[in-house]
Formats: sequence, C-alpha cells, structure tokens
Amino acid sequence: MSKPFLLFRGPVKTRSGYGAHSRDLLQALYEMDMFEIKIDSCMWGSTPMTALEDNLFHKWIESNIIGQLEKTPDIYVQVTVPNEFQRVGKFNIGVTAGIETTIAPKDWVDGCNRMDLIIATSTFSKDVLLQTVYNETEKNTGKLITQHKINKQIEVLFEGVDTSIYNNVYNNINIDIKEDFAYLFVGHWLKGDTGQDRKDVGMLIRCFADAFKGVGDRPGLVLKTSSATFSIKERESFRKKIEGLVKDIENPPSIYLLFGDLTNEEMNNLYNHPKIKSMVTITKGEGFGRPLLEFTMTGKPVIASNWSGHKDFLPMDKAIMIGGKLTEVHDSAVDTFILKDSKWFTANYGEVVEVFKLVYKDYNKFLEKSELLRVENLERFSMEKMKDKFKNIISPFSSQPKEQKLILPKLTKIK
Repeated sequence: MSKPFLLFRGPVKTRSGYGAHSRDLLQALYEMDMFEIKIDSCMWGSTPMTALEDNLFHKWIESNIIGQLEKTPDIYVQVTVPNEFQRVGKFNIGVTAGIETTIAPKDWVDGCNRMDLIIATSTFSKDVLLQTVYNETEKNTGKLITQHKINKQIEVLFEGVDTSIYNNVYNNINIDIKEDFAYLFVGHWLKGDTGQDRKDVGMLIRCFADAFKGVGDRPGLVLKTSSATFSIKERESFRKKIEGLVKDIENPPSIYLLFGDLTNEEMNNLYNHPKIKSMVTITKGEGFGRPLLEFTMTGKPVIASNWSGHKDFLPMDKAIMIGGKLTEVHDSAVDTFILKDSKWFTANYGEVVEVFKLVYKDYNKFLEKSELLRVENLERFSMEKMKDKFKNIISPFSSQPKEQKLILPKLTKIK
C-alpha cells in the first residue's frame, strides 16, 4: 500500500525561528517514514534564505522542493502565522508559534478555522488563541449576531532542542570580551520606541547600564541581535542606538554588539563561552522563546520575563523570573499582528536592575538551580521527545483521508 502524500509548506531555507521550526518538523516527518513528502518552500519576511547546509538531510530537503503541485495532498502541513493558513489537502494542519500579546487578530481566528487541526508551540499561545473572541453585533441595536472564535482542536507541540548540538560542551569561539563575567541577550531588535519594542532591548540596555554605572569590577553585556539582515548599515544603526541609550550615564559598563550570522554549533559555543555567565531577556512576549531553551542546556542561569510562552520550560524555582505587569501595546509597535487593543508584558525595571546586581554578586547560588533545570529540560524538551509527541499527534492521520473537492494552487519555487 502506498504511503499518504504529505505536502509541507514552510520557510525551510530561511534563517528565522519559523525556518528552524520547519526544518525540525520536517526531520521528524522524514524519520517517521510514514509519508511521501514534498516541500513547498517559502520566504519569511526579509530573513536570509541561506540556512540549508551541506549535509544529507538538508540535501534531501532541497531535492524534494517542488514548484508545481500535480495532485491533492492527503495531508497538508503549513508552518506560518494563522492568517496565511489555507486548505490545500484532504486533511489540513496549521502550525504556528502563535502570539506574543493577549489578543489574536480576527483573521487569525478565521485562518485557524480553515484548518482541521492547529499545532501551537506553547500553552500560552494555545490559551490566547482559544480565548480570543470577536462579537459581531447588529449595527443599529447592538444585538449580538454571532461570536467569531476558534472552533478547531489545538495541540501544543514544543520546539525540541537538538542536544547533539546544544549542550554544555565548549569548543572555543573567539569573542573579545575584556570582562570575566558577561550577560548575553539573543533576539531580534524590532520596531518600537525605547521601552516599547517587543524584546524590550532598549530598556534592557538601560537597566544594565544603571545597575553597573561608575567604577570598579563590573560585568559586560553581549547583544547578539539584528532586525532581519546582517548589513553594515543595520549594524551601524544598532551601534548608534546603543550609544544613544547610555550617553547620559557617567562611565557606563561595557556593552558588546555581536552582529552577524552564526551556525548552530557556533551559537552553542557562544552560549558555553566561559565569560558568558547568564542569558537575559525582559521580552514583552514570546510564542515559545527558542534561544532561552537552547541556553538552558549549558546549565547556566536564565533571567527572563515571568510571562508568555517560555514559562513552559522556565519554572519559577529554577530560573530567575522577572516580575512586571500587562500594559497596552504602544502605537510605535503596532502592526497587523500586534494589535493596538491588546496587551503584553512590561518588566519592573527596578527589579531588573537589582536582579542584574544579585546574579553578579551571588552567581554560584543561581548556578546550582540552573544545573537542575538543565537536567530537567534535557529530559522533557529534547528533540527526541518533540518527535515522539509529533508522531502521536499526526499518526492518526497517516491513513489516506477521504477525497474532498479542492482547487489546487499553483506553487512558486523560491530559489
């Protein structure tokens, strides 16, 4: 009996969070050996399409990318934001990291309802999607006509960490940090005024500078960041932004901009660099927070906002979770996904300053708990555990679903 035909659409070539997640899911499907798999490769914003490396699995991806769909897929898996979900197969699965705020857009609700099954990456994302409701009322009387909400099943499937790459082994990477102790931030620096961008990078810099201004022994802060590209123009823009944020602080501590493309192995070596002692983020919201999970494999402490997707793998008793409150999204950060009427997290900046000082002063105390977290996450959030759960989710659909009348879209291969 022939295998069911599965078409997988995602940004498989891109250096992005969605790209990495797409490749992980594809590898899981490839290893299941239950489907005839073809791939519809797409872009992800302006992120570079240079992620495929010279290895057998990535060559398999390249060889199975198609430009024209010739038959209806038995199963269609689409990895993207929900407004882009489309019915293409007999059974349609939408995979999304979800949302960073308290409300999903209306077209996300509609997109989810076009699919037969939704897979989200965190409990937080699932809850926000299911709790989002739009009331449609009669214009003159205000009488409720109907409620628009997601009526499809949503499963949670975490983004597993590849422990063959991300672990506590250091193989040397050349980074010129003069301090023996440095905090590390990893993430995009996105649109928004200071204190309003999604990762809250500007206020992270301000809090660090306030914590260690003056003289004496002080740690450094390493920012591994970009917006989408790695152009010289963008690098210089970030350098000027950093200088502007600390220009009124007398004798600020060292802040390093690490700008450029690193392989997975180089990222693990960065995480494990002996001068990198802790990862920190005061993000306003995460659908999952992949770098944070990767960093826990080092056994070093993680400092993070006590809200959103990363709470699945950063428990209060083993990570350093920053308090704060939900605040309205600022106009400077609003876009088609991050809505004006929604809220997200704003850290207690005074607490951030004190936590910076405390971790630097009593590092070994936090190191004991983070080692326990390494062991726990190694067991619960590995790539192998993710593959097992994904197989349990998709196996019931491995038999060929009943034919439906669908219009086959034309696919465009992106070179």
